[in-house]
Amino acid sequence: MTSPATLIVNARLVNEGREFEADLRIEGGLITRIEKGLAAKDNETVVDAAGRRLLPGMIDDQVHFREPGMEYKADMAVESGAAVAGGITSFMDMPNTSPPTLDADALEDKYRRALGRVWGNHGFYMGTSTSNLEAIQRLDPRSAPGVKVFMGASTGNMLVDDPEILAAVFRDAPTPVITHCEDTPMIEAESARYKARYGDDIPAECHPDIRSREACMKSTLLAISLAKEHGTRLHVLHISTADELALFEAGPLIRPDGSRKRITAETCIHFLRLDRSDYAALGHLIKCNPAIKDASDREALVRAVATDVIDVLATDHAPHLLEEKQNPYTRAPSGLPLVQYALPAALELVHEGHLTTAQVVQKFAHAPAQLFDVRNRGFLREGYAADLVLIDDVPLTVRREDVLSKCGWSPFEGRTFHSRIASTWVNGVQAWDGSRLVGTPGGQRMEFDR
Repeated sequence: MTSPATLIVNARLVNEGREFEADLRIEGGLITRIEKGLAAKDNETVVDAAGRRLLPGMIDDQVHFREPGMEYKADMAVESGAAVAGGITSFMDMPNTSPPTLDADALEDKYRRALGRVWGNHGFYMGTSTSNLEAIQRLDPRSAPGVKVFMGASTGNMLVDDPEILAAVFRDAPTPVITHCEDTPMIEAESARYKARYGDDIPAECHPDIRSREACMKSTLLAISLAKEHGTRLHVLHISTADELALFEAGPLIRPDGSRKRITAETCIHFLRLDRSDYAALGHLIKCNPAIKDASDREALVRAVATDVIDVLATDHAPHLLEEKQNPYTRAPSGLPLVQYALPAALELVHEGHLTTAQVVQKFAHAPAQLFDVRNRGFLREGYAADLVLIDDVPLTVRREDVLSKCGWSPFEGRTFHSRIASTWVNGVQAWDGSRLVGTPGGQRMEFDR
């Protein structure tokens, strides 16, 4: 689709640590001018931001859109629409689909599936297994944001706990290695102990004890030791405990001398907004891996985002149907749908005084772009793709009937946020007008400068 010429005036831009008043021009899908007092050209659509905040589109580096193989609960087209409605203009999708993404053919199949159907820009991870080391070694580093290692529990043969295979992946992966860190033997032992006491109907509030902080810590220590041994660029996903934070370096992702952290950490929006006390009301709806833990963990994670111990904020969007979530504990799947309300939830931390808008933008847009070498996205810069989000500071109460994800529910139902998404542009074309998706899907394959 050809991008229309658009001029956004009277905006408060938030970019690279600054908030400033300016106008922004979009031509040919790119930001071509950022300057105060720009005059409209002929045939140019003018949007008056009326002093509202204009952000770069969010880049979510961790989603499960379930395609191929589980389209009954989610698919790329529907979930990417929910993401765009939430201000997420680019996403990176996980490899634990059916079949899993374990070679170049499976990777390219996902890109083909996305063509013309997906609302946001997209990249797909290569997975690891007990038998695909050669495919990882041959991976074109420009074809995927990273190589995902399930060092904790996963499905099929994607759980990799063989020391020799792990060492080879950390040594040979041509992209950043991203890890899910939980120690499976520890989890299995705790699960057996609770099942002996409760049977299948284990109380949901026991989930953070079964998938314990000790299991997280042991696995994260292993990942970091492997990365240090092999010089790997390691990104540890969804940190959920205060304990793990001591393992990571504070400070900016890109240092003043231009070098960057080799070992980075991420947390997810649900770990910043929910804690153990929420299991009583929400039960299996907030069952996820790793588990949502204590209020003290939540508070420590918020501080870690503010102090640059945590480098990236993501969703780990992982939808399941309500009827699946209503099963007893041992059969209730783990994961939450989050993309549509993640940015309003993050901005709530701004309203509460814990973060600045610039910090949210750094963690949710700039840092993923830098970490994964994303070409031309994640910033409000002239010459960059016009992926933009306009924020309206008007209350938003989450209602089930407004949820766009195929699963049809949100863990935030009934909560009122102080900000909402007024408009989203993807590659210069408006895709969300504040109440509905507009136009047609215009997401592009992400490019990685490697």
